[in-house]
Amino acid sequence: MAIKIIDFKPEYTQDFYNLNIEWLKAHFYVESYDKDVLSNPITYIIDKGGYIFFVLKNDKVVGTAALMPTTETGFFELTKMAVLPEKRGQKIGQQLLQHCIDFGKTKNLKGLLLYSSRKLENAIYLYRKYGFVEIKVEENCPYERCDIKMFIEF
Repeated sequence: MAIKIIDFKPEYTQDFYNLNIEWLKAHFYVESYDKDVLSNPITYIIDKGGYIFFVLKNDKVVGTAALMPTTETGFFELTKMAVLPEKRGQKIGQQLLQHCIDFGKTKNLKGLLLYSSRKLENAIYLYRKYGFVEIKVEENCPYERCDIKMFIEF
């Protein structure tokens, strides 16, 4: 069955938390900033003008991603992108990433930024495949695990 990508619904807040906690614990640890954002996505993302998307398959949340406003005018941060471990390899992440790019273009954004870790080789490959290029990570990067910053300009 095909997937469906929908906008934020409060009833999926726990799914947003669970999907992201899973990959953070599997590869890193949950930083306090992560915990704040994941526990309060309405406050940290939605109320600040951001967006959260959910991927549904058979009416079950199997993936999520968020676009958060940044201090760089016209750019949003692509963040908190996750797919259920048992659903990986089904191109769900690719469809979700394409949705975020298309959405950004319809909102006339200048582009998307993201912070990641080279440890996440599959994610970095995916970002490059979709046109993201590496740029210098600033000194005050919000994530301790970050060793790569990328962006795509529209």
